[in-house]
Amino acid sequence: MDLTTLPTQSSDYTDASKTNAIAGSSTHDETLQATIDDSPAITLSPNTMVLAEVLSDETLNWRIHNCKISEKTVTQDLPMLFLYHYDSLDDSIKQAYPLTLSLLAKFNTPMTASEAATFIGIDSKLIASPWQVKVIGSLVVFSEALQLAVRLHWTNTGKTTEQLYTKDAAEAVIAAFKEWQFFGRIDVLYKNQQQTLVSIDEHNASDQPLLTFSPSTEYHYLPASHALTIIAKLEADKVQLPWFESAILERLG
Repeated sequence: MDLTTLPTQSSDYTDASKTNAIAGSSTHDETLQATIDDSPAITLSPNTMVLAEVLSDETLNWRIHNCKISEKTVTQDLPMLFLYHYDSLDDSIKQAYPLTLSLLAKFNTPMTASEAATFIGIDSKLIASPWQVKVIGSLVVFSEALQLAVRLHWTNTGKTTEQLYTKDAAEAVIAAFKEWQFFGRIDVLYKNQQQTLVSIDEHNASDQPLLTFSPSTEYHYLPASHALTIIAKLEADKVQLPWFESAILERLG
């Protein structure tokens, strides 16, 4: 079965009940099954794979498919808080124009660099306008051998934008992705009928600490608590998983 041609449709996972096992049916929406274990420890059979562990296993032949950008902002024109403009000033200018009560009152007021210069009473050329960068994208990482594909989302920052003082936009984007991160929704497509795949909510933050995947031809999204567990694992092991960063930087280029 070839996973290089992957479905793009995403179907939602629905918690139908809180029974010990949610039985599968012929409909795709019910092919992602959940098992709830009331005991503190979850015991798995030797042939079971844990999604978070598998995704961070650098010995597997993982490949990246469909890395794309869904949102991109690279500009110097967006307003930002006055305090950022003031903090960027040269120390000699700060000494010449010390903070007054009127300036302090505007610290949390968004404005452009030109507006900040006017408010301080200096030439606009004395305030550098940082590049403001926000890029959001997604990618699919998949293993042909495991018949497993997982759609992940990535960004350079959790803030509205990241401000960078560089000479041009290209340098700003490169600098912005030194601390890129995974975030948000995770979708899973699992076609393997030979091996059991599960996801474990390590913090038991949901009513379903253990989810068991059934073979399916469509993506299904993970509950938020499970997604957070996987993201935490990927972030902790990111240095050992260079294919993610390589794909993202190539797409940005």
